[in-house]
Amino acid sequence: MNEKTEREKMLEGELYLPIDEELTRMHLKARELINQFNLSLPREVSQQTQIIKRLFDSIGANFTIRPPFYCDYGCHISAGDNLYINYDCTILDCNRVYLGNNVLIAPKVQIYTGYHPTDPQIRLTGKELAAPIVIGDNVWLGGGVIVCPGVTIGDNVTIGAGSVVTKNIPSNVVAVGNPCRVAKKI
Repeated sequence: MNEKTEREKMLEGELYLPIDEELTRMHLKARELINQFNLSLPREVSQQTQIIKRLFDSIGANFTIRPPFYCDYGCHISAGDNLYINYDCTILDCNRVYLGNNVLIAPKVQIYTGYHPTDPQIRLTGKELAAPIVIGDNVWLGGGVIVCPGVTIGDNVTIGAGSVVTKNIPSNVVAVGNPCRVAKKI
């Protein structure tokens, strides 16, 4: 039986070492693409589009991503049609990130799949953890929203600006706050 790679452990939510050779190589490739994207001129839309298509695992039609944009690997991000990501978004995609159709992401949104063990002895080993994030169709994340590891946000949801989403949010609601809670059903 073959031992799992650090990437396999990472994607399966197990403790993994991020300084692994494969992960380091993948991260460097992503950083180079992100650097090209972030330094591209506003009129170079075609070039920006091609970079994002190379960076993401998959992305639907009609997307706009405003530089600067940051991610760890990019290849763990999948997005549907009509994605809009405003300035200064960070997606730490140490695990899968699924963005549905018609997702609107305001400036300074942070989406984090990665996290550190709470046990300091394990944390001292340098090992990390990651849990997938799913964001449904027709979702709007307001400015400065933080989405924490392992969270699923349902369809037709608005998350208010500055919210910290630590738990799953059901479909058809407006949710706000820190921690983020359902404010009303729609």
